[in-house]
Amino acid sequence: MYLLLCPCIRNPDLRARGITHQKDLDAFNQVLHRCKSFDIPVKMLPCAETLYLGPDHEPGHFLDRLDTLEFSDLVCKLEKEVREDWIKEGEPYAIIGVDASPVCGVRNTWYGSVNGFDAKIPGRGIFLKRFSDIMAYDVFEAACWKVYLAAPLFSEAECDFNRKIADILSGYAMQVHLPQDCGDSEYSRDISIQKEIFGKNLQAIDNADIVVAVIDGADADSGTSWEIGYAFAKGKKIISLRTDFRHVGHNEQVNLMLEQSSVVVSDIPSLIQALPCPIPMRPIE
Repeated sequence: MYLLLCPCIRNPDLRARGITHQKDLDAFNQVLHRCKSFDIPVKMLPCAETLYLGPDHEPGHFLDRLDTLEFSDLVCKLEKEVREDWIKEGEPYAIIGVDASPVCGVRNTWYGSVNGFDAKIPGRGIFLKRFSDIMAYDVFEAACWKVYLAAPLFSEAECDFNRKIADILSGYAMQVHLPQDCGDSEYSRDISIQKEIFGKNLQAIDNADIVVAVIDGADADSGTSWEIGYAFAKGKKIISLRTDFRHVGHNEQVNLMLEQSSVVVSDIPSLIQALPCPIPMRPIE
């Protein structure tokens, strides 16, 4: 299993002049770091745009300069070459594209305005459309892989369940911070240890891309609720796992403030599906 990456993720100089900002470079580096950390093989797509327009080209929409017979022929040729490689190497698990690129965009693409409509339209860029049979993620989705697991940890059963969730997430190329592994597991800790644990967990939430919170029980754990609130204020993506079938109200599974600040899922398959870019470390059967 391997990932097929747009080449500018490794070489940002292939992009049009002036469009690459620090947040783009951070996302590119995070994707490469994720692949290196989990030994995920990667291959690079050819850069159709740079091959056609040359290096250091000006930015533009598809309709501006790429809507030509010559570029269409080039895209056909490159698609054929990529698919011939798949015969020898096997198909990739997924393609990682670049936000809004007219050629390699995933969720949106700068196509160009038609009849006064917005130039940025939903859907894949012109090259990635050729591979609609392969799943694709945006580079910013693939860059989200650091998880803080917020959950009660006061019994053996709770700690075992937390470990199970952490192991599952790790199996999808997610780096997981588990508070019970940093000393947050003893009732006799003194004030200095409490401050140390608080600092470690606070830093871990700040560094996380995603908070996964376990909110089982008649009411969600108070510490977990605080962590959800803090993460929401920080603009983190929050996924809440509630396997408890009890509801607190006619339209609420749990406290409405927790529901409205997160995506609530009811089982582990739904949790995996809610992740921005789960990359299985084992072949999918």
